[in-house]
Amino acid sequence: MKPFNRILSGYGTTIFEVMSRLAIEHNSINLGQGFPDGNGPDDVRRVAAASLEDRPNQYPPMMGVPELRQAVAAHDRRFYGLDYDWQSEVMVGSGATEVLNDCIMGLVNPGDEVVLIEPLYDSYLPILRLAGAVPKLVRIEPPDWTLPREELARAFSERTKLLLLNNPQNPTAKVFSAEELGFIADLVKRHDAYAICDEVYEHIVFDGRRHVPLASLPGMRERTLRIASAGKTFSLTGWKVGYVTADRGLLQAVAKAHQFVTFTTAPNLQRAVAYGLAKDDAYFDGLAAEMQAKRDRIRDALERIGFRTAPCEGTYFLNADFRPLGFQGSDIEFCRHITVEAGVTAVPVSAFYQPEAGREAPAHFARFCFCKQDQVLDAAAERLERHFRRAA
Repeated sequence: MKPFNRILSGYGTTIFEVMSRLAIEHNSINLGQGFPDGNGPDDVRRVAAASLEDRPNQYPPMMGVPELRQAVAAHDRRFYGLDYDWQSEVMVGSGATEVLNDCIMGLVNPGDEVVLIEPLYDSYLPILRLAGAVPKLVRIEPPDWTLPREELARAFSERTKLLLLNNPQNPTAKVFSAEELGFIADLVKRHDAYAICDEVYEHIVFDGRRHVPLASLPGMRERTLRIASAGKTFSLTGWKVGYVTADRGLLQAVAKAHQFVTFTTAPNLQRAVAYGLAKDDAYFDGLAAEMQAKRDRIRDALERIGFRTAPCEGTYFLNADFRPLGFQGSDIEFCRHITVEAGVTAVPVSAFYQPEAGREAPAHFARFCFCKQDQVLDAAAERLERHFRRAA
């Protein structure tokens, strides 16, 4: 038979699927995959249910229902002082990953170089390679995730089409500082490039931090596409509602891709998200506070057991160095070990890095997802503590 797509056929089963299957097989508490185990805000779900009954359920506008596009524009103005025209500078898609795909398809030509900071969310490289882009990877490493500025500057060239930036970053839980963002913005402007910013964790930042969109920096609005997600903001990851704000010229190119991908998104879910984005500050502050408390809960437990945790400034994830426990194997071996022997599943951080000649990925950190109910986190900690106490 004739061969399949040579790019996608080279990818195996994702580490998330591998570890989740192993977790099911061994009845393990799965802290590997990044989704909450709650059901989202009651009032937002009620609006979705009501909109299913009292509004049309046929194709909504390709760019998104007016209510949601207006709400996204109002949200960006309210939180960041960014002024977007809802009619020409806001687009809704079926999840942030679809919107990311649209942005890349709309902007990238084969041979264009794209700068990325790894470790990476797993969908970035397959999408870029399908578009014919040439990835230029710059590595940050645990435990402090310091941005190597000289290396980043060298990654840019006259062939650079865009930077793809995830901030707050999965899996590192790093929130880029204002100084780091300024340095990044200067590089983008100096090389006349664009920036696609995956900012889905914008409202899940900790310890008094505030999210700063790259688009809000001087000279960046007209060259930045800012992607956000209702799934993360409202703990409704199954809804797959994402949105992008960008200068109208950029968004026109993205919309041409979107029309041939999903075209549109369930209208009742869009209207419910529009309602949610207008909620008062107490909701957004409460989301960050709740997740910070969960971070502290699992961090304190892991450190009590003997792990050495890395800084966690935002997102759903905490990375922990397991070497102080005396385990001598790799992070892949460790995550399999605790799944089978302790009944707790995490994800190896090395899976988020690309193989590089002469340079090995960090292989002594496991990523734990803490956006779970407190009793689940406590049960996982109890299992790990019992296992390593027995192993000692």
